[in-house]
Amino acid sequence: MLLMANPLHFRHAMRSRRKLKRSMGLMGLTFVAVGGIVGSGWLFAPLLATRLAGPAAIVAWGIGGVAMLLLALCFAEVMGILPVAGGIARIPHFTHGDVTSALLGWSAWVGYNTAAPIETIAMLQYLAVDWHWLFEGSAADGNLTWRGSFVAMGVLGVFVWINAMGVAAFSKANTAITWVKLGIPVVVGLAIMAARFEPSNFHAAGGFAPFGAEGIFAAVSSGGVIFALIGFRHAIDMAGEVKRPNVTIPLALTISLVICVGIYGLLQVAFVGALEPSVLKEGWGKIDFGHDLGPVAGVAAALGIAWMSILLKAGGVISPFGGGLVATGSMARLGYAMAESRVFPRYFAHLSKKRVPMRCLWLDYAFGGLVVFFVPFAEAVALNGAAITLSFAAGPLAVCALRQQHPEAERRFRMPLVNVFAPMAFVVATLIIIWSGWDTMWRLLLTMVVGVVVFLVRMRQERVRFDRLDLREASWLLPFIGGIGVISYLGDYGGGRGILDEPWLFVVAAVFALLVFWFGHRVRLRNEASAKYRERYMTEPPPDITPL
Repeated sequence: MLLMANPLHFRHAMRSRRKLKRSMGLMGLTFVAVGGIVGSGWLFAPLLATRLAGPAAIVAWGIGGVAMLLLALCFAEVMGILPVAGGIARIPHFTHGDVTSALLGWSAWVGYNTAAPIETIAMLQYLAVDWHWLFEGSAADGNLTWRGSFVAMGVLGVFVWINAMGVAAFSKANTAITWVKLGIPVVVGLAIMAARFEPSNFHAAGGFAPFGAEGIFAAVSSGGVIFALIGFRHAIDMAGEVKRPNVTIPLALTISLVICVGIYGLLQVAFVGALEPSVLKEGWGKIDFGHDLGPVAGVAAALGIAWMSILLKAGGVISPFGGGLVATGSMARLGYAMAESRVFPRYFAHLSKKRVPMRCLWLDYAFGGLVVFFVPFAEAVALNGAAITLSFAAGPLAVCALRQQHPEAERRFRMPLVNVFAPMAFVVATLIIIWSGWDTMWRLLLTMVVGVVVFLVRMRQERVRFDRLDLREASWLLPFIGGIGVISYLGDYGGGRGILDEPWLFVVAAVFALLVFWFGHRVRLRNEASAKYRERYMTEPPPDITPL
């Protein structure tokens, strides 16, 4: 009766029941993950990893692949039974309550909103080889001119436009772009191997592993391995629009990681095998190429493959464009999840007729504009890495918690040996953050302080009593974030004091992570509270309600 008497209220109620449309299949979701992993970094990662590990960099890619697969499998089981949009923010709500969800979601959202501007600037850096007016000084510094900034805003607008057409149109566009993104590095790798391949390089200048196990793990952490492969996260955020999620999500995450580890491994082998002996005279750590399009282009030029510069330039433009497109879609779903969880105003939970969180897309566009015009490129990159990595701790905790909280759920995919592999995945997530270094960690701490303030303001606006918040369930976050900060400060990565170096840093971080995991599992939501959250946020609208 009340709804019929108040048409505005009725319209608002109907829109609030509108759900994201499940129209993305296995190939579409797989290519979302692949598009996030294969960015412009493939042009530089082979050199960075080789400098740190020598020929054993190929082992680093294998270790990184296994580590990321552990994390991905945690999310695969969880998202298979709770396929919600913006899963990195929403899943903690079902297992550890509103405070945990809000803070981890905030961290991920801030990081995601720097991703599209970063990819856009990376794309313009390759175009600046011909269009020098895009940047002030060297394009490598990432300082856009005013004209370059407006070009960047235009590119961000294209990302919004493609996403606004609906998930089906987005999936088709991303799939087409990703086929090209996959083809270029494969062709480049095979062409380099065909032109020159020296097996002797794999035991030259100190042997296969000239820097030992420490060099291999350094390549995993600092050589771009982990931060390339962690791009699978975008598939998690699109889970609310996936058909047959309990089958599609696990398969997409696994297939995407296998494909991408194979591509990066091919490029790594090709790069090492193509090096001239003279390049190795000063050792693996001194390898350098001054080519405008990066070290892979430098190798191609040394081999006399002239046509490859055109292909590499195309890859340098298309790869970050695809990455920015996927990042824009992911952060809109994350913003939608934050609005559903009341961290953002409910205004942003509105969906367009295409079932797209359009208001979140415009919010992200505005935030991206602030990054383009006012945030230095290097600081945006650091903030991106810091803010996103923390949110991955939710997956391992959630998969174990839901085995207790929701045991009756149909699980087409069950993570094997969950009580062994989930804690290992949590250790991996912790190490990823610590390996980012202190220079990144202090930005993460500052981001979390801002997130706490935003959350407190929103709860006051919503008139939520603080004794009703899930504070006990979020209590594991304080020692986790604080402990990571201390270890990062004492460590020897990215501005740390160097008091705690490898292998002791690894041992301390692993033991610390296992203790926090045990504590986090103990303070999970009680089964009844978890069930209420699932009922509140997972209920589908009745079939007779037609979106307006």
